[in-house]
Amino acid sequence: QVQLVESGGGSVQTGDSLRLSCAASGGTFSRYPMGWFRQAPAKEREFVAGISQIGDLTYYADSVKGRFTISRDNAKNTVYLQMNSLKPEDTAVYYCAAESSSWFPRDPRKYDYWGQGTQVTVSS
Repeated sequence: QVQLVESGGGSVQTGDSLRLSCAASGGTFSRYPMGWFRQAPAKEREFVAGISQIGDLTYYADSVKGRFTISRDNAKNTVYLQMNSLKPEDTAVYYCAAESSSWFPRDPRKYDYWGQGTQVTVSS
């Protein structure tokens, strides 16, 4: 059983940056592909970014490509989401997730473990 805890959210202005962290425990972190998702009020949870077990493969939603960067440090059991040039439409609760079997990076249904989420609010 993997436990995931996100941190680093907050309230920022348009154009600012934030770095989210997701600390994992209870499992062998390097075995799991990881993903970041977000959910805005009254909207479905959507894919933001994904990273393979050793970080050699990354995937991004078109809406964040070029602004967000996903990375991981397996020695620290942590995955990160660097968010630059933030926009009001990035406002959401951000979740990290771990996948324990076949990896479909963009499909939230394929992820087995989820954190509790961290709020990101971007004001204009």
